[in-house]
Amino acid sequence: MAEGPDSKVLPPSERVAWLRLIRTDHIGPQTFRQLLSREGSAAAAIAALPALSRRLGTSPRIPSTAEAEDEIAGLQAMGGRLVGSVEAGYPPLLRYISGAPPLLSIIGGENLDLSRTVAIVGARNASTAGQKLTRLLAQDLGEARYVVVSGLARGIDAAAHRASLASGTVAVLAGGMDRVYPDQNIPLAQDILDHGGALVSEMPLGWEPRARDFPRRNRLVSGLSLGIVVVEAARRSGSLITARMALEQNREVFAVPGSPLDPRAEGGNALIQQGARLITGAADIVETLSQADPSRTMLLEPDWTPEIEAGTESGEAPGDDHRGLLLTALSVTPMPVDELIRTTNLSVSAMQTLLLGLDLEGRIEWSSGQLVALRG
Repeated sequence: MAEGPDSKVLPPSERVAWLRLIRTDHIGPQTFRQLLSREGSAAAAIAALPALSRRLGTSPRIPSTAEAEDEIAGLQAMGGRLVGSVEAGYPPLLRYISGAPPLLSIIGGENLDLSRTVAIVGARNASTAGQKLTRLLAQDLGEARYVVVSGLARGIDAAAHRASLASGTVAVLAGGMDRVYPDQNIPLAQDILDHGGALVSEMPLGWEPRARDFPRRNRLVSGLSLGIVVVEAARRSGSLITARMALEQNREVFAVPGSPLDPRAEGGNALIQQGARLITGAADIVETLSQADPSRTMLLEPDWTPEIEAGTESGEAPGDDHRGLLLTALSVTPMPVDELIRTTNLSVSAMQTLLLGLDLEGRIEWSSGQLVALRG
């Protein structure tokens, strides 16, 4: 895997602390980074969490050091590794997305160039023609030295993986590395590894994938890629969720047109109407991606990780009135944090403390870096 220019190696104790923090209840990538910014290190954040939780009226469970070490050892026993976002083995394009996982479990793929990647996604109940076109696209993209990324689902995903075994493919899992889904694609996952491809997951070992985990996986499928190709998709499908996430991540979106009479073509045709690039072959993709510059996404708003002003933590903690003010200002519609600060007239420090508390309670969710909303 391609190395980042500013990468380092996490010491074993720091890797364990990172894992304990990201596996703590209700702590996602955004909260993880806020706590690191606030406390200076994962170990310091873990030490501060009990007092912070009592102050905020929450009680998240923090995994023990032994549990974290067991997970790392279990992954290593499978031939895998736990890679931090600051390390060389972390997929380079993923660094540019909002809410990138601080840690990824990876098996295989040591020699893949993950700076040249294309995701291919589509219907699980794919047509014969759709699967044939997928195989042609994947093979031609492989010949053009692109690595194919997909989600190991039935139908289009599986066809894309199989056709790119020789040239390189990455399967992103919705569950833990030891919980490949669906079961029928366990042999395909092994074939991917046997051919030098990679399996990737942000979930802990033993995690059975749930419905809500698949959109999380989809953001990694698009985040790992310069662009995504939708071959067949219904109007309401995971493939369209992946396309939406790709647009939020400023990635290219391609779609294969289909018959208006086929429900599996409705999603792709709708994407084309909305501005996705219509393609009929891999040459259309290669031509567009030859101009792609993943660093362009650096222009987007970063995750909201404000620096705490000196002396603010010694002042009064925000109280119930401040919390009520923030809850009134929040809604299920994502809002920029800066707008919330202006609306509530709360200090940056108070806003961070209150959002941390709501996050630890599981009451809010983050999107596109600086946007926050109440959970529906």
